[in-house]
Amino acid sequence: MTESPYETVMGFLVGPWLAQAVRAAVDLSLAEHLADGPRTAAEIAEAEGADPDATARFLRACASMGLVAYAEKGFTGTELLSVLHRDAPMSLRDLAASQSSACLWLTWARIPEAVRSGESQTTQALGMSFFDYLAAHPDEGALFGAAMASMSAPVIRDAVEVIDIADATTVVDVGGAHGSFALAMLAKHPGLQAIVLDLPHSLPGAQAAAAERGLDSRFTAVAGDFFHAVPQGDILLLKFILHDWSDDDCVRILSNCRDALHPGGRILITEIVIDDHAPGIAPLMDIAMLASAGSRERTLAEFDNLLTRAGLHRTAATAVEPPYVVIEATAAA
Repeated sequence: MTESPYETVMGFLVGPWLAQAVRAAVDLSLAEHLADGPRTAAEIAEAEGADPDATARFLRACASMGLVAYAEKGFTGTELLSVLHRDAPMSLRDLAASQSSACLWLTWARIPEAVRSGESQTTQALGMSFFDYLAAHPDEGALFGAAMASMSAPVIRDAVEVIDIADATTVVDVGGAHGSFALAMLAKHPGLQAIVLDLPHSLPGAQAAAAERGLDSRFTAVAGDFFHAVPQGDILLLKFILHDWSDDDCVRILSNCRDALHPGGRILITEIVIDDHAPGIAPLMDIAMLASAGSRERTLAEFDNLLTRAGLHRTAATAVEPPYVVIEATAAA
Protein backbone atom coordinates (compact mmCIF):
# COMPACT_ATOMS: atom_id res chain seq x y z
CA MET A 1 0.00 0.00 0.00
CA THR A 2 1.40 3.39 -1.01
CA GLU A 3 2.14 5.84 1.79
CA SER A 4 0.21 9.08 1.88
CA PRO A 5 2.16 12.36 1.83
CA TYR A 6 1.26 12.78 5.52
CA GLU A 7 2.71 9.35 6.37
CA THR A 8 5.87 9.99 4.36
CA VAL A 9 6.58 13.34 6.05
CA MET A 10 5.75 11.85 9.44
CA GLY A 11 8.40 9.23 8.73
CA PHE A 12 10.90 12.04 8.12
CA LEU A 13 9.98 13.70 11.41
CA VAL A 14 10.52 10.61 13.56
CA GLY A 15 13.91 10.04 11.95
CA PRO A 16 15.76 11.40 15.01
CA TRP A 17 14.00 8.85 17.22
CA LEU A 18 15.08 6.04 14.93
CA ALA A 19 18.73 7.15 14.85
CA GLN A 20 18.88 7.53 18.62
CA ALA A 21 17.20 4.16 19.09
CA VAL A 22 19.95 2.58 16.99
CA ARG A 23 22.52 4.38 19.13
CA ALA A 24 20.83 3.05 22.28
CA ALA A 25 20.89 -0.47 20.81
CA VAL A 26 24.66 -0.08 20.41
CA ASP A 27 25.01 1.36 23.92
CA LEU A 28 23.15 -1.64 25.37
CA SER A 29 25.15 -4.10 23.19
CA LEU A 30 21.96 -5.73 21.95
CA ALA A 31 23.69 -7.36 18.99
CA GLU A 32 26.24 -9.00 21.27
CA HIS A 33 23.67 -10.08 23.87
CA LEU A 34 21.43 -11.70 21.23
CA ALA A 35 24.19 -13.20 19.08
CA ASP A 36 23.87 -16.66 20.66
CA GLY A 37 20.09 -16.83 20.90
CA PRO A 38 17.04 -15.27 22.55
CA ARG A 39 17.22 -13.43 25.84
CA THR A 40 14.58 -11.74 27.93
CA ALA A 41 14.40 -8.03 28.59
CA ALA A 42 15.11 -8.73 32.25
CA GLU A 43 18.30 -10.64 31.39
CA ILE A 44 19.58 -7.84 29.16
CA ALA A 45 18.67 -5.21 31.75
CA GLU A 46 20.54 -7.11 34.45
CA ALA A 47 23.61 -7.55 32.26
CA GLU A 48 23.67 -3.85 31.38
CA GLY A 49 22.62 -2.41 34.72
CA ALA A 50 19.57 -0.87 33.02
CA ASP A 51 16.02 -0.32 34.22
CA PRO A 52 14.03 -3.54 33.52
CA ASP A 53 10.77 -1.84 32.55
CA ALA A 54 12.48 0.72 30.31
CA THR A 55 14.53 -2.06 28.69
CA ALA A 56 11.38 -4.05 27.91
CA ARG A 57 9.76 -0.98 26.38
CA PHE A 58 12.91 -0.25 24.38
CA LEU A 59 13.04 -3.80 23.00
CA ARG A 60 9.41 -3.42 21.95
CA ALA A 61 10.43 -0.29 20.03
CA CYS A 62 13.35 -2.17 18.46
CA ALA A 63 10.94 -4.90 17.36
CA SER A 64 8.84 -2.26 15.59
CA MET A 65 11.97 -1.19 13.70
CA GLY A 66 12.95 -4.74 12.75
CA LEU A 67 16.14 -4.74 14.85
CA VAL A 68 14.83 -7.56 17.06
CA ALA A 69 11.96 -10.02 16.84
CA TYR A 70 9.78 -11.59 19.47
CA ALA A 71 10.78 -15.12 20.44
CA GLU A 72 9.06 -17.76 22.55
CA LYS A 73 11.27 -16.58 25.37
CA GLY A 74 12.09 -12.90 25.11
CA PHE A 75 13.67 -11.45 21.96
CA THR A 76 15.98 -12.60 19.22
CA GLY A 77 18.27 -10.58 16.97
CA THR A 78 17.62 -9.98 13.27
CA GLU A 79 19.87 -9.49 10.25
CA LEU A 80 19.51 -5.73 10.76
CA LEU A 81 20.79 -6.00 14.31
CA SER A 82 23.76 -8.12 13.24
CA VAL A 83 25.17 -5.12 11.32
CA LEU A 84 25.61 -3.43 14.72
CA HIS A 85 27.71 -6.27 16.17
CA ARG A 86 31.26 -5.16 16.95
CA ASP A 87 32.68 -8.14 15.04
CA ALA A 88 30.51 -7.85 11.92
CA PRO A 89 32.59 -7.62 8.70
CA MET A 90 30.95 -4.28 7.78
CA SER A 91 29.94 -3.25 11.30
CA LEU A 92 28.10 0.05 11.70
CA ARG A 93 28.44 0.00 15.48
CA ASP A 94 30.95 2.85 15.75
CA LEU A 95 29.18 4.90 13.11
CA ALA A 96 25.87 4.58 14.95
CA ALA A 97 27.48 5.77 18.17
CA SER A 98 29.32 8.66 16.55
CA GLN A 99 26.75 9.98 14.09
CA SER A 100 24.10 10.21 16.79
CA SER A 101 26.39 11.79 19.37
CA ALA A 102 25.91 15.27 20.80
CA CYS A 103 28.79 16.95 18.94
CA LEU A 104 27.16 16.23 15.57
CA TRP A 105 23.54 16.52 16.62
CA LEU A 106 24.00 19.92 18.23
CA THR A 107 25.45 21.12 14.92
CA TRP A 108 22.86 19.47 12.69
CA ALA A 109 20.10 20.96 14.82
CA ARG A 110 21.22 24.25 13.29
CA ILE A 111 20.70 23.22 9.64
CA PRO A 112 18.06 25.99 9.15
CA GLU A 113 20.65 28.56 10.24
CA ALA A 114 23.25 26.95 7.96
CA VAL A 115 20.93 27.22 4.96
CA ARG A 116 20.10 30.86 5.72
CA SER A 117 23.73 31.88 6.25
CA GLY A 118 25.57 29.46 3.97
CA GLU A 119 28.03 28.90 6.81
CA SER A 120 29.14 26.18 9.23
CA GLN A 121 27.27 26.09 12.52
CA THR A 122 29.87 24.13 14.52
CA THR A 123 31.33 27.14 16.34
CA GLN A 124 27.86 28.26 17.39
CA ALA A 125 26.98 24.75 18.56
CA LEU A 126 30.28 23.62 20.10
CA GLY A 127 32.24 26.81 20.70
CA MET A 128 35.01 25.83 18.26
CA SER A 129 35.57 24.19 14.88
CA PHE A 130 34.70 20.51 14.52
CA PHE A 131 38.27 19.26 14.25
CA ASP A 132 39.42 21.47 17.13
CA TYR A 133 36.58 19.95 19.16
CA LEU A 134 37.73 16.40 18.36
CA ALA A 135 41.30 17.28 19.28
CA ALA A 136 40.08 18.71 22.61
CA HIS A 137 37.94 15.62 23.32
CA PRO A 138 40.16 12.60 22.55
CA ASP A 139 37.51 9.98 23.34
CA GLU A 140 35.09 11.53 20.86
CA GLY A 141 37.92 11.97 18.39
CA ALA A 142 38.78 8.28 18.63
CA LEU A 143 35.14 7.32 18.19
CA PHE A 144 34.81 9.58 15.14
CA GLY A 145 37.93 8.01 13.62
CA ALA A 146 36.53 4.53 14.19
CA ALA A 147 33.20 5.62 12.72
CA MET A 148 34.85 6.93 9.56
CA ALA A 149 36.71 3.62 9.26
CA SER A 150 33.44 1.68 9.37
CA MET A 151 31.74 4.07 6.93
CA SER A 152 34.74 3.71 4.63
CA ALA A 153 34.86 -0.08 4.66
CA PRO A 154 32.71 -0.85 1.57
CA VAL A 155 34.23 2.07 -0.34
CA ILE A 156 37.78 0.95 0.45
CA ARG A 157 36.87 -2.64 -0.45
CA ASP A 158 35.89 -1.53 -3.95
CA ALA A 159 38.59 1.13 -4.37
CA VAL A 160 41.55 -1.19 -3.76
CA GLU A 161 40.25 -3.41 -6.56
CA VAL A 162 40.23 -0.61 -9.15
CA ILE A 163 43.52 1.08 -8.20
CA ASP A 164 46.44 -0.01 -10.39
CA ILE A 165 49.59 0.58 -8.35
CA ALA A 166 51.83 -0.05 -11.38
CA ASP A 167 55.42 0.26 -10.11
CA ALA A 168 54.58 2.29 -7.00
CA THR A 169 56.44 1.41 -3.81
CA THR A 170 55.12 4.02 -1.36
CA VAL A 171 51.53 5.04 -0.69
CA VAL A 172 50.61 7.99 1.55
CA ASP A 173 47.18 8.08 3.21
CA VAL A 174 46.69 11.84 3.62
CA GLY A 175 44.45 12.65 6.58
CA GLY A 176 43.97 8.90 6.85
CA ALA A 177 42.89 8.74 10.53
CA HIS A 178 43.34 5.07 11.50
CA GLY A 179 44.92 4.26 8.14
CA SER A 180 42.18 1.92 6.91
CA PHE A 181 42.77 2.72 3.24
CA ALA A 182 46.54 2.39 3.46
CA LEU A 183 46.27 -0.88 5.38
CA ALA A 184 43.91 -2.31 2.77
CA MET A 185 46.43 -1.39 0.08
CA LEU A 186 49.22 -3.08 2.04
CA ALA A 187 47.15 -6.22 2.46
CA LYS A 188 46.56 -6.45 -1.29
CA HIS A 189 50.06 -5.46 -2.41
CA PRO A 190 52.87 -7.09 -0.35
CA GLY A 191 55.57 -4.92 -1.94
CA LEU A 192 54.11 -1.61 -0.79
CA GLN A 193 55.16 0.61 2.09
CA ALA A 194 52.56 2.96 3.59
CA ILE A 195 52.53 6.23 5.50
CA VAL A 196 49.46 7.68 7.18
CA LEU A 197 49.45 11.42 7.88
CA ASP A 198 47.06 12.85 10.44
CA LEU A 199 46.79 14.93 13.60
CA PRO A 200 48.40 13.46 16.74
CA HIS A 201 45.16 12.26 18.35
CA SER A 202 44.57 9.84 15.44
CA LEU A 203 47.96 8.13 15.46
CA PRO A 204 47.53 5.65 18.34
CA GLY A 205 44.50 4.18 16.59
CA ALA A 206 46.43 3.93 13.32
CA GLN A 207 49.39 2.21 14.96
CA ALA A 208 47.12 -0.21 16.81
CA ALA A 209 45.22 -1.07 13.61
CA ALA A 210 48.47 -1.80 11.75
CA ALA A 211 49.77 -3.99 14.57
CA GLU A 212 46.46 -5.87 14.80
CA ARG A 213 46.69 -6.76 11.11
CA GLY A 214 50.38 -7.66 11.30
CA LEU A 215 51.32 -4.87 8.90
CA ASP A 216 53.22 -2.57 11.24
CA SER A 217 56.61 -3.40 9.69
CA ARG A 218 55.49 -1.72 6.45
CA PHE A 219 53.45 1.05 8.03
CA THR A 220 54.46 4.43 9.46
CA ALA A 221 52.14 6.89 11.22
CA VAL A 222 53.24 10.53 10.94
CA ALA A 223 51.82 13.47 12.88
CA GLY A 224 51.33 16.49 10.70
CA ASP A 225 49.03 18.94 8.98
CA PHE A 226 48.25 18.58 5.27
CA PHE A 227 47.89 22.37 5.04
CA HIS A 228 51.62 22.66 5.74
CA ALA A 229 53.29 19.63 4.14
CA VAL A 230 52.63 16.07 2.99
CA PRO A 231 55.07 13.12 3.06
CA GLN A 232 56.42 12.17 -0.33
CA GLY A 233 55.13 9.10 -2.14
CA ASP A 234 54.23 7.45 -5.43
CA ILE A 235 50.50 7.32 -4.69
CA LEU A 236 48.75 9.82 -2.44
CA LEU A 237 45.32 8.83 -1.15
CA LEU A 238 42.74 11.47 -0.24
CA LYS A 239 39.60 9.73 1.03
CA PHE A 240 36.69 11.76 2.41
CA ILE A 241 39.03 14.75 2.88
CA LEU A 242 38.13 17.42 0.33
CA HIS A 243 34.44 17.48 1.24
CA ASP A 244 35.48 18.84 4.66
CA TRP A 245 36.98 22.02 3.23
CA SER A 246 36.29 25.15 1.19
CA ASP A 247 37.49 25.41 -2.41
CA ASP A 248 40.48 27.54 -1.42
CA ASP A 249 41.46 25.11 1.34
CA CYS A 250 41.13 22.19 -1.08
CA VAL A 251 43.50 23.90 -3.50
CA ARG A 252 46.06 24.29 -0.68
CA ILE A 253 45.76 20.59 0.20
CA LEU A 254 45.98 19.48 -3.43
CA SER A 255 48.95 21.78 -4.09
CA ASN A 256 50.84 20.26 -1.16
CA CYS A 257 50.00 16.79 -2.48
CA ARG A 258 51.26 17.73 -5.94
CA ASP A 259 54.54 18.91 -4.40
CA ALA A 260 54.88 15.59 -2.55
CA LEU A 261 54.52 13.37 -5.62
CA HIS A 262 57.47 11.34 -6.74
CA PRO A 263 58.12 11.65 -10.50
CA GLY A 264 55.26 9.93 -12.30
CA GLY A 265 53.22 9.82 -9.10
CA ARG A 266 49.44 10.03 -8.81
CA ILE A 267 46.84 11.44 -6.45
CA LEU A 268 43.74 9.29 -5.89
CA ILE A 269 40.75 11.21 -4.52
CA THR A 270 37.84 9.15 -3.19
CA GLU A 271 34.73 11.26 -2.65
CA ILE A 272 31.04 11.52 -3.34
CA VAL A 273 30.45 12.96 -6.81
CA ILE A 274 27.11 14.73 -6.85
CA ASP A 275 24.83 16.20 -9.50
CA ASP A 276 21.55 18.11 -9.45
CA HIS A 277 19.49 14.92 -9.67
CA ALA A 278 21.58 12.77 -7.34
CA PRO A 279 19.43 10.26 -5.42
CA GLY A 280 19.89 8.85 -1.96
CA ILE A 281 22.47 9.93 0.58
CA ALA A 282 24.58 12.34 -1.51
CA PRO A 283 22.38 15.48 -1.32
CA LEU A 284 21.79 14.89 2.40
CA MET A 285 25.52 14.51 3.03
CA ASP A 286 26.02 17.79 1.18
CA ILE A 287 23.75 19.62 3.65
CA ALA A 288 25.35 17.84 6.63
CA MET A 289 28.75 19.08 5.42
CA LEU A 290 27.41 22.62 5.04
CA ALA A 291 26.23 22.68 8.66
CA SER A 292 29.23 20.94 10.20
CA ALA A 293 32.08 22.36 8.12
CA GLY A 294 30.72 25.05 5.81
CA SER A 295 31.89 22.80 2.98
CA ARG A 296 30.21 20.71 0.30
CA GLU A 297 30.00 17.63 -1.89
CA ARG A 298 31.05 18.41 -5.46
CA THR A 299 30.31 17.64 -9.08
CA LEU A 300 33.00 16.19 -11.31
CA ALA A 301 33.34 19.58 -13.02
CA GLU A 302 33.92 21.22 -9.63
CA PHE A 303 36.64 18.67 -8.83
CA ASP A 304 38.24 19.38 -12.20
CA ASN A 305 38.31 23.09 -11.36
CA LEU A 306 40.06 22.40 -8.04
CA LEU A 307 42.60 20.19 -9.76
CA THR A 308 43.36 22.79 -12.41
CA ARG A 309 43.85 25.50 -9.77
CA ALA A 310 46.29 23.20 -7.93
CA GLY A 311 48.37 22.45 -11.04
CA LEU A 312 46.90 18.97 -11.52
CA HIS A 313 45.06 17.16 -14.29
CA ARG A 314 42.38 14.48 -13.98
CA THR A 315 43.33 11.28 -15.80
CA ALA A 316 40.46 8.99 -14.70
CA ALA A 317 37.26 8.79 -12.66
CA THR A 318 36.03 5.34 -11.61
CA ALA A 319 32.75 4.70 -9.81
CA VAL A 320 32.95 2.43 -6.77
CA GLU A 321 30.43 1.91 -3.94
CA PRO A 322 27.65 4.43 -4.83
CA PRO A 323 27.76 7.41 -4.65
CA TYR A 324 31.57 7.37 -4.37
CA VAL A 325 34.09 7.81 -7.19
CA VAL A 326 37.88 7.39 -7.31
CA ILE A 327 39.34 10.37 -9.18
CA GLU A 328 42.92 9.97 -10.42
CA ALA A 329 45.08 13.03 -11.02
CA THR A 330 48.66 13.74 -11.99
CA ALA A 331 50.77 16.90 -12.11
CA ALA A 332 49.81 19.05 -15.08
CA ALA A 333 52.35 19.28 -17.88
